Amino acid sequence: MKHISIYVPKGHYSMVNIEGAYQMFNWVNSYYQQLGKTPLFDVELVGIEQTSTQTNGLFSIKPQRLIKDVEHTHLIIIPAIHGDLEANLKTNAELLPWLINHYNKGTELVSFCIGTFYLAASGLLNGKPCSTHWQYANEFRAMFPEVLLMDDKIITESNGIYTSGGAYSFTNLMVYLIEKYAGRETAIMASKGFMIDIDRESQSPFMMFKGQKAHEDLEILEAQNYIEKHFNTKITVDALCEKCNLARRTFERRFKKATSNTILEYIQRVKIEAAKKALEHGRKTVNEVMYDVGYNDTKSFRDVFKKVTDMTPVDYRNKFLSA
Repeated sequence: MKHISIYVPKGHYSMVNIEGAYQMFNWVNSYYQQLGKTPLFDVELVGIEQTSTQTNGLFSIKPQRLIKDVEHTHLIIIPAIHGDLEANLKTNAELLPWLINHYNKGTELVSFCIGTFYLAASGLLNGKPCSTHWQYANEFRAMFPEVLLMDDKIITESNGIYTSGGAYSFTNLMVYLIEKYAGRETAIMASKGFMIDIDRESQSPFMMFKGQKAHEDLEILEAQNYIEKHFNTKITVDALCEKCNLARRTFERRFKKATSNTILEYIQRVKIEAAKKALEHGRKTVNEVMYDVGYNDTKSFRDVFKKVTDMTPVDYRNKFLSA
């Protein structure tokens, strides 16, 4: 039997992450019992205090055990913890050494959504891939440059550390873990029972590109604003360099540092974001949208759109059409 420790933090934690993980692991136990098998998981809620109440006072959880009393566990789950990272690390000061200690003893670690910030703060993600909520990707990269953030991925796995993307995508990671521990058949039954799209790997279709502007490079900000106002025209790197009065190599280096994108990637993402919004309204054909955002070649537009969103323009329109 595998022991699962679901961490209940101090602060404004995700009740959905905690209760959802607890329910899904115990569903597997019930399913096994129906088949005449021994339950697979011993699931415990663990914390650093006897009762943990959300910051807003809406929910309280009484952990079954304190983390200082957990001598051995196979898997530790960290839910999303909302609010200031530094403040939360202080109020959950026992968390990081506890994670490091158990990971070094062979325990596997899981983080949901922005819970990945806490795994990264432990140093255990350095040099490893991870995911988090796409809205916090820029902030994450700035804080943890040694971690390989894959913000388009719903699930990552590396050396016994698992992470999931934003919000309810934690359910996809739960199905993934169920398949690992209980097999494909049980995972399929869980996905059907909880109505989760099994094998979904990308959160790209749900990402909204707003431009990475949380930096203080004024010349690069000027270039970004220009791109966003003139995305439907032909924009060259040389013209941007001239506008910002920067040498090309300097401009490209500073642009990548400030935005985490190359100039071409940034222009493409601005164009595709405009295309997404147009397709969601559904008033124009795909070709009309393509021309409006500055593309003339159908294949090129389709390839870039699929690269950014993990969907074709037609599939995207059919999925997200608002009227």
